[in-house]
Amino acid sequence: MAAKQRFLSVDDHVLEHPQVWTKRMSKAKWGDRIPHLKEPAKGAAKWVVDGHAVPLARVADVGAVLGAPSERATRWSDVPVVAWDAKARLKSMDTDGVDCSVLYPMVAGVAGETFGRITDPKLELACVQAYNDWLIEEWAAVSPRFIPQCIVPLAPEAAAAEIRRAVAKGHKGVVFPAIPLHLRDNVPHINDEAYEPVWRTCEELGVPVCFHSGASPELEMEPWSGFSPKLREAYRAITRPAGNSTIVGNMLMSRAVRFHPKLKVVFPESALGWIVFALEMGDHQFSNMNLKSRGYDHTLTELFRRQCYVSAWYDKQSLQHALRHVGAANILWSTNFPQTTSPWPDSRAFISHSFEDVPAGDRDKILWGNAAALYGV
Repeated sequence: MAAKQRFLSVDDHVLEHPQVWTKRMSKAKWGDRIPHLKEPAKGAAKWVVDGHAVPLARVADVGAVLGAPSERATRWSDVPVVAWDAKARLKSMDTDGVDCSVLYPMVAGVAGETFGRITDPKLELACVQAYNDWLIEEWAAVSPRFIPQCIVPLAPEAAAAEIRRAVAKGHKGVVFPAIPLHLRDNVPHINDEAYEPVWRTCEELGVPVCFHSGASPELEMEPWSGFSPKLREAYRAITRPAGNSTIVGNMLMSRAVRFHPKLKVVFPESALGWIVFALEMGDHQFSNMNLKSRGYDHTLTELFRRQCYVSAWYDKQSLQHALRHVGAANILWSTNFPQTTSPWPDSRAFISHSFEDVPAGDRDKILWGNAAALYGV
């Protein structure tokens, strides 16, 4: 009998339950500024963070387990337990053939951007630390199959300090917003030298920094108001990963990648269709503008292959294209569970279809080896 194919999903999401912050933050100190779920007698429930309401429908993307992809949970009672309970999640992973799962938030934002919008740095840090501690206590402690990643405050020195604290507790990666300027005023551009403490810390500790698609909706064209809800959902599924193309281009030109050769950078939920275009265009401009004479010692493709990773979860034709032009060493795979676009519970069938003509060595790298090395599994 052939050995079971190992599968490490590099992009799955945990839904924070209503007690994550109320249980860990001081009511006497923070009062109603603590992130909490508010459920009116009628209508949709809302998460309230520092006095600002965030609709549950936007932060509880659990369409994969609601029976129909276009459905959305609007009350906490609508949310399946598998979205927020670690033991139930393990069973869903077994159903889908997933050995290990790298975790991203929902309520906190896929890149921690919910708290990045808080203007009070002390409250921001308290919210961030409560999430990071919860992920260790209620997920990582349940099973080593869960790979926790920390979120961080926007201020570079505070972010570096929290990365050190969180990694010491067991976090294996760092989730970061690609465009902090979109979240609040008076923060540096991510290419600024001010963020050196973040890149140095990640490089020193050997943890990847991850820029999840969808955290900067300003990069995505707004769906036409005349679209039906299903069409709007489908349209966002297209524009969300495509928005990562500009983020990849920026990071490859930034000091973070150029000056920190051991820093690993992950672009989850990116898909693969656009990556060849982005690198080919970047290399053309590198040559056309003679960037080597301006201090750029490597082409964008060389930098990408040295340090960067994109992830897929359904791609077939674009996987073949990316394998030819990028290589298996920089591609990861996921289930994107429990979001609407997830192939759960049929990930094994999607993998079988997508990897039909992929050599066994490349298949093992993409489904297990690359991610295992990144996260120390």
